[in-house]
Amino acid sequence: MRMRALKAALVFGMGLVALLAIGLVATWAPDQPVSVLAARWAQPPSQFVPVAGLNVHLRDEGPKSDPLPIVLLHGTSASLHTWDGWADGLKAQRRVIRFDLPGFALTGPNAEHDYSVGAYVRFVLAMLDALGVQKAVIAGNSLGGYIAWSTAHAHPDRIERLILVDSSGYPPKSQSVPIGFRIARTPGLNRLMQNSLPRSVIESSVKNVYGDPSKVTPEIVDRYRDMTLRQGNRRAIVHRLQQGYTGDPEHIRAIKQPTLILWGGQDRLVPLEHGERFARDIAGSKLVVFADLGHVPQEEDPGRTVAAVRAFLGL
Repeated sequence: MRMRALKAALVFGMGLVALLAIGLVATWAPDQPVSVLAARWAQPPSQFVPVAGLNVHLRDEGPKSDPLPIVLLHGTSASLHTWDGWADGLKAQRRVIRFDLPGFALTGPNAEHDYSVGAYVRFVLAMLDALGVQKAVIAGNSLGGYIAWSTAHAHPDRIERLILVDSSGYPPKSQSVPIGFRIARTPGLNRLMQNSLPRSVIESSVKNVYGDPSKVTPEIVDRYRDMTLRQGNRRAIVHRLQQGYTGDPEHIRAIKQPTLILWGGQDRLVPLEHGERFARDIAGSKLVVFADLGHVPQEEDPGRTVAAVRAFLGL
Protein backbone atom coordinates (compact mmCIF):
# COMPACT_ATOMS: atom_id res chain seq x y z
CA MET A 1 0.00 0.00 0.00
CA ARG A 2 2.82 2.35 0.93
CA MET A 3 4.69 1.47 -2.28
CA ARG A 4 1.57 2.24 -4.34
CA ALA A 5 1.24 5.62 -2.63
CA LEU A 6 4.90 6.41 -3.25
CA LYS A 7 4.54 5.50 -6.92
CA ALA A 8 1.43 7.67 -7.21
CA ALA A 9 3.25 10.57 -5.57
CA LEU A 10 6.22 10.09 -7.89
CA VAL A 11 3.99 10.03 -10.97
CA PHE A 12 2.17 13.15 -9.77
CA GLY A 13 5.46 14.93 -9.08
CA MET A 14 6.88 14.01 -12.47
CA GLY A 15 3.67 15.18 -14.13
CA LEU A 16 3.83 18.49 -12.28
CA VAL A 17 7.45 19.00 -13.28
CA ALA A 18 6.55 18.20 -16.89
CA LEU A 19 3.69 20.70 -16.83
CA LEU A 20 5.94 23.37 -15.35
CA ALA A 21 8.58 22.63 -17.98
CA ILE A 22 6.01 22.86 -20.77
CA GLY A 23 4.70 26.11 -19.33
CA LEU A 24 8.21 27.54 -19.08
CA VAL A 25 8.97 26.64 -22.69
CA ALA A 26 5.65 28.09 -23.86
CA THR A 27 6.30 31.40 -22.10
CA TRP A 28 10.07 31.53 -22.66
CA ALA A 29 11.05 35.18 -22.98
CA PRO A 30 14.75 35.99 -22.55
CA ASP A 31 16.05 39.53 -22.22
CA GLN A 32 16.06 41.63 -25.36
CA PRO A 33 18.84 44.06 -26.32
CA VAL A 34 17.82 47.70 -26.49
CA SER A 35 18.93 47.83 -30.14
CA VAL A 36 16.13 45.41 -31.08
CA LEU A 37 13.43 47.17 -29.04
CA ALA A 38 14.46 50.65 -30.17
CA ALA A 39 13.48 49.86 -33.74
CA ARG A 40 9.83 49.94 -32.68
CA TRP A 41 9.77 52.12 -29.59
CA ALA A 42 12.45 54.76 -30.18
CA GLN A 43 11.41 56.26 -33.49
CA PRO A 44 11.83 60.04 -33.89
CA PRO A 45 11.61 62.26 -31.91
CA SER A 46 13.34 59.78 -29.59
CA GLN A 47 17.04 60.16 -28.94
CA PHE A 48 19.57 58.59 -26.59
CA VAL A 49 21.76 60.84 -24.44
CA PRO A 50 24.60 59.85 -22.09
CA VAL A 51 23.77 60.95 -18.52
CA ALA A 52 25.02 59.58 -15.20
CA GLY A 53 26.65 56.58 -16.86
CA LEU A 54 23.47 55.59 -18.72
CA ASN A 55 22.34 55.89 -22.31
CA VAL A 56 19.03 57.56 -21.54
CA HIS A 57 16.01 57.29 -23.83
CA LEU A 58 14.72 60.85 -24.16
CA ARG A 59 12.09 62.87 -25.99
CA ASP A 60 12.60 66.63 -25.89
CA GLU A 61 9.89 68.45 -27.84
CA GLY A 62 8.46 71.93 -28.22
CA PRO A 63 10.16 75.35 -28.28
CA LYS A 64 13.69 75.17 -26.88
CA SER A 65 13.36 78.85 -25.96
CA ASP A 66 10.79 77.98 -23.27
CA PRO A 67 12.29 79.28 -19.99
CA LEU A 68 10.27 76.83 -17.92
CA PRO A 69 10.13 73.37 -19.53
CA ILE A 70 7.70 70.69 -18.37
CA VAL A 71 9.42 67.50 -17.19
CA LEU A 72 7.30 64.31 -17.09
CA LEU A 73 8.28 61.31 -14.93
CA HIS A 74 6.63 57.91 -15.46
CA GLY A 75 5.87 55.25 -12.85
CA THR A 76 7.07 51.72 -12.08
CA SER A 77 7.44 49.48 -15.17
CA ALA A 78 6.16 52.26 -17.44
CA SER A 79 8.01 54.42 -19.96
CA LEU A 80 8.04 57.89 -21.46
CA HIS A 81 5.27 56.70 -23.81
CA THR A 82 2.75 56.96 -20.97
CA TRP A 83 2.90 60.73 -21.59
CA ASP A 84 2.30 60.67 -25.36
CA GLY A 85 -1.07 62.39 -25.08
CA TRP A 86 0.18 65.09 -22.73
CA ALA A 87 3.16 65.81 -24.96
CA ASP A 88 0.85 66.20 -27.94
CA GLY A 89 -1.35 68.58 -25.95
CA LEU A 90 1.48 70.77 -24.65
CA LYS A 91 4.38 70.81 -27.10
CA ALA A 92 2.93 73.45 -29.42
CA GLN A 93 3.37 76.03 -26.67
CA ARG A 94 5.78 74.53 -24.16
CA ARG A 95 8.99 72.56 -24.13
CA VAL A 96 8.13 69.04 -22.95
CA ILE A 97 10.88 66.73 -21.68
CA ARG A 98 10.31 63.08 -20.84
CA PHE A 99 12.69 60.17 -20.42
CA ASP A 100 12.79 56.54 -19.35
CA LEU A 101 13.94 56.40 -15.74
CA PRO A 102 16.85 54.13 -14.68
CA GLY A 103 15.72 50.54 -14.25
CA PHE A 104 12.89 50.85 -16.74
CA ALA A 105 12.05 50.79 -20.44
CA LEU A 106 14.82 51.56 -22.94
CA THR A 107 17.15 53.30 -20.48
CA GLY A 108 17.54 50.12 -18.45
CA PRO A 109 19.38 49.37 -15.21
CA ASN A 110 22.18 51.33 -13.59
CA ALA A 111 25.45 49.67 -12.62
CA GLU A 112 24.89 50.17 -8.88
CA HIS A 113 21.37 48.67 -8.84
CA ASP A 114 20.41 51.72 -6.79
CA TYR A 115 16.76 52.60 -7.35
CA SER A 116 16.21 54.58 -4.19
CA VAL A 117 14.32 57.84 -4.44
CA GLY A 118 17.48 59.71 -3.50
CA ALA A 119 19.27 58.18 -6.50
CA TYR A 120 16.36 59.12 -8.77
CA VAL A 121 16.39 62.73 -7.52
CA ARG A 122 20.11 62.96 -8.31
CA PHE A 123 19.42 61.50 -11.74
CA VAL A 124 16.67 64.04 -12.49
CA LEU A 125 19.01 66.88 -11.55
CA ALA A 126 21.72 65.39 -13.78
CA MET A 127 19.21 65.30 -16.66
CA LEU A 128 18.23 68.93 -16.12
CA ASP A 129 21.89 69.93 -16.07
CA ALA A 130 22.67 67.94 -19.21
CA LEU A 131 19.77 69.60 -21.04
CA GLY A 132 20.63 73.09 -19.81
CA VAL A 133 17.39 73.46 -17.84
CA GLN A 134 17.72 75.81 -14.87
CA LYS A 135 14.09 75.71 -13.67
CA ALA A 136 11.20 73.45 -14.59
CA VAL A 137 7.65 72.39 -13.97
CA ILE A 138 7.85 68.77 -12.87
CA ALA A 139 5.04 66.20 -13.13
CA GLY A 140 5.06 62.57 -12.09
CA ASN A 141 2.77 59.57 -12.00
CA SER A 142 2.98 56.94 -9.23
CA LEU A 143 6.71 56.38 -8.52
CA GLY A 144 7.35 59.35 -10.83
CA GLY A 145 5.20 61.46 -8.52
CA TYR A 146 7.26 60.36 -5.52
CA ILE A 147 10.41 61.39 -7.39
CA ALA A 148 8.78 64.65 -8.50
CA TRP A 149 7.75 65.84 -5.04
CA SER A 150 11.05 64.66 -3.56
CA THR A 151 12.91 66.72 -6.17
CA ALA A 152 10.67 69.74 -5.50
CA HIS A 153 11.41 69.46 -1.78
CA ALA A 154 15.16 68.86 -2.13
CA HIS A 155 15.75 71.46 -4.86
CA PRO A 156 13.08 74.18 -4.65
CA ASP A 157 15.36 76.52 -6.60
CA ARG A 158 15.07 74.21 -9.64
CA ILE A 159 11.35 73.34 -9.51
CA GLU A 160 8.84 76.14 -10.12
CA ARG A 161 5.59 74.12 -10.11
CA LEU A 162 4.60 70.57 -9.20
CA ILE A 163 2.01 68.21 -10.72
CA LEU A 164 1.26 64.91 -8.97
CA VAL A 165 -0.70 62.19 -10.78
CA ASP A 166 -1.77 59.30 -8.51
CA SER A 167 1.51 59.75 -6.71
CA SER A 168 3.24 57.43 -4.28
CA GLY A 169 4.58 58.77 -1.01
CA TYR A 170 2.40 57.66 1.88
CA PRO A 171 2.34 54.14 3.43
CA PRO A 172 0.59 51.92 0.85
CA LYS A 173 -3.04 50.88 1.34
CA SER A 174 -3.55 49.16 -1.99
CA GLN A 175 -6.91 47.56 -2.67
CA SER A 176 -5.47 45.57 -5.59
CA VAL A 177 -1.85 45.04 -6.68
CA PRO A 178 -1.05 44.02 -10.30
CA ILE A 179 0.03 40.39 -10.58
CA GLY A 180 3.33 41.43 -12.17
CA PHE A 181 4.28 43.36 -9.03
CA ARG A 182 3.26 40.43 -6.81
CA ILE A 183 5.46 38.06 -8.81
CA ALA A 184 8.41 40.46 -8.67
CA ARG A 185 8.10 40.55 -4.87
CA THR A 186 7.92 36.75 -4.46
CA PRO A 187 11.26 34.94 -3.95
CA GLY A 188 11.67 32.06 -6.36
CA LEU A 189 8.94 33.25 -8.69
CA ASN A 190 10.83 36.46 -9.44
CA ARG A 191 13.89 34.36 -10.33
CA LEU A 192 11.80 32.13 -12.59
CA MET A 193 10.38 35.17 -14.36
CA GLN A 194 13.86 36.31 -15.39
CA ASN A 195 13.45 34.15 -18.50
CA SER A 196 9.70 33.66 -18.66
CA LEU A 197 7.02 36.29 -19.17
CA PRO A 198 3.50 35.21 -20.07
CA ARG A 199 1.73 37.88 -22.07
CA SER A 200 -1.31 37.28 -19.87
CA VAL A 201 0.63 38.54 -16.82
CA ILE A 202 1.38 41.85 -18.55
CA GLU A 203 -2.16 42.21 -19.86
CA SER A 204 -3.68 41.52 -16.45
CA SER A 205 -1.28 43.95 -14.75
CA VAL A 206 -2.04 46.80 -17.14
CA LYS A 207 -5.79 46.23 -17.00
CA ASN A 208 -5.54 46.30 -13.21
CA VAL A 209 -4.42 49.95 -13.26
CA TYR A 210 -7.01 51.20 -15.77
CA GLY A 211 -10.44 52.37 -14.64
CA ASP A 212 -11.86 50.89 -17.85
CA PRO A 213 -9.85 47.75 -18.76
CA SER A 214 -11.45 47.67 -22.22
CA LYS A 215 -9.22 50.63 -23.15
CA VAL A 216 -6.12 48.42 -22.90
CA THR A 217 -5.24 47.64 -26.52
CA PRO A 218 -2.89 44.91 -27.82
CA GLU A 219 -0.35 47.63 -28.70
CA ILE A 220 -0.35 48.90 -25.11
CA VAL A 221 0.26 45.34 -23.87
CA ASP A 222 3.06 44.95 -26.46
CA ARG A 223 4.70 48.13 -25.21
CA TYR A 224 4.63 47.21 -21.53
CA ARG A 225 5.87 43.70 -22.31
CA ASP A 226 8.72 44.92 -24.51
CA MET A 227 9.77 47.49 -21.91
CA THR A 228 9.89 44.71 -19.31
CA LEU A 229 11.96 42.47 -21.60
CA ARG A 230 14.66 45.11 -22.04
CA GLN A 231 17.93 43.58 -20.87
CA GLY A 232 18.28 43.84 -17.09
CA ASN A 233 14.88 45.37 -16.34
CA ARG A 234 13.34 42.32 -14.68
CA ARG A 235 16.19 42.16 -12.21
CA ALA A 236 15.91 45.93 -11.69
CA ILE A 237 12.21 45.79 -10.80
CA VAL A 238 12.97 43.36 -7.98
CA HIS A 239 15.50 45.84 -6.55
CA ARG A 240 13.12 48.79 -7.04
CA LEU A 241 10.22 47.14 -5.21
CA GLN A 242 12.55 46.42 -2.29
CA GLN A 243 13.14 50.18 -1.92
CA GLY A 244 9.51 50.88 -1.04
CA TYR A 245 7.23 53.78 -1.89
CA THR A 246 6.92 55.66 1.39
CA GLY A 247 8.56 59.04 1.89
CA ASP A 248 8.82 61.50 4.76
CA PRO A 249 5.47 63.27 5.32
CA GLU A 250 7.32 66.25 6.78
CA HIS A 251 8.96 66.73 3.39
CA ILE A 252 5.54 66.71 1.72
CA ARG A 253 4.21 69.32 4.15
CA ALA A 254 7.27 71.48 3.50
CA ILE A 255 6.54 71.81 -0.25
CA LYS A 256 5.83 75.45 -1.17
CA GLN A 257 5.53 75.31 -4.96
CA PRO A 258 2.09 75.74 -6.56
CA THR A 259 0.84 72.16 -6.85
CA LEU A 260 -1.80 70.44 -8.95
CA ILE A 261 -2.92 66.97 -7.82
CA LEU A 262 -4.72 64.75 -10.35
CA TRP A 263 -6.27 61.46 -9.28
CA GLY A 264 -8.23 58.60 -10.79
CA GLY A 265 -11.26 57.79 -8.67
CA GLN A 266 -10.97 54.11 -9.68
CA ASP A 267 -7.33 53.80 -8.60
CA ARG A 268 -7.04 50.59 -6.59
CA LEU A 269 -3.24 50.64 -6.33
CA VAL A 270 -2.89 54.10 -4.73
CA PRO A 271 -6.44 54.97 -3.65
CA LEU A 272 -8.00 58.42 -3.73
CA GLU A 273 -7.52 58.90 0.02
CA HIS A 274 -3.81 59.38 -0.76
CA GLY A 275 -4.64 62.19 -3.18
CA GLU A 276 -6.84 63.80 -0.54
CA ARG A 277 -3.98 63.56 1.95
CA PHE A 278 -1.56 65.23 -0.48
CA ALA A 279 -4.13 68.01 -0.91
CA ARG A 280 -4.33 68.51 2.86
CA ASP A 281 -0.57 68.37 3.40
CA ILE A 282 0.56 70.67 0.56
CA ALA A 283 -0.67 74.15 1.38
CA GLY A 284 -2.58 75.85 -1.44
CA SER A 285 -2.63 72.76 -3.66
CA LYS A 286 -5.57 71.86 -5.91
CA LEU A 287 -7.01 68.35 -6.23
CA VAL A 288 -8.85 67.30 -9.40
CA VAL A 289 -10.50 63.86 -9.39
CA PHE A 290 -11.49 61.90 -12.50
CA ALA A 291 -14.12 59.58 -11.09
CA ASP A 292 -13.98 56.96 -13.87
CA LEU A 293 -10.21 56.71 -14.36
CA GLY A 294 -7.63 54.47 -12.72
CA HIS A 295 -3.99 54.68 -11.62
CA VAL A 296 -2.63 56.04 -14.92
CA PRO A 297 -5.20 58.71 -15.86
CA GLN A 298 -2.73 60.57 -18.07
CA GLU A 299 -2.53 57.45 -20.25
CA GLU A 300 -6.14 56.31 -19.98
CA ASP A 301 -7.62 59.71 -20.91
CA PRO A 302 -4.90 62.16 -21.93
CA GLY A 303 -7.36 64.71 -23.32
CA ARG A 304 -9.28 65.35 -20.13
CA THR A 305 -6.26 65.18 -17.84
CA VAL A 306 -4.02 67.47 -19.90
CA ALA A 307 -6.86 70.02 -20.03
CA ALA A 308 -6.52 70.35 -16.24
CA VAL A 309 -2.77 70.79 -16.66
CA ARG A 310 -3.24 73.50 -19.29
CA ALA A 311 -5.60 75.37 -16.98
CA PHE A 312 -3.10 75.08 -14.11
CA LEU A 313 -0.34 76.49 -16.33
CA GLY A 314 -2.54 79.21 -17.80
CA LEU A 315 -2.35 77.89 -21.37
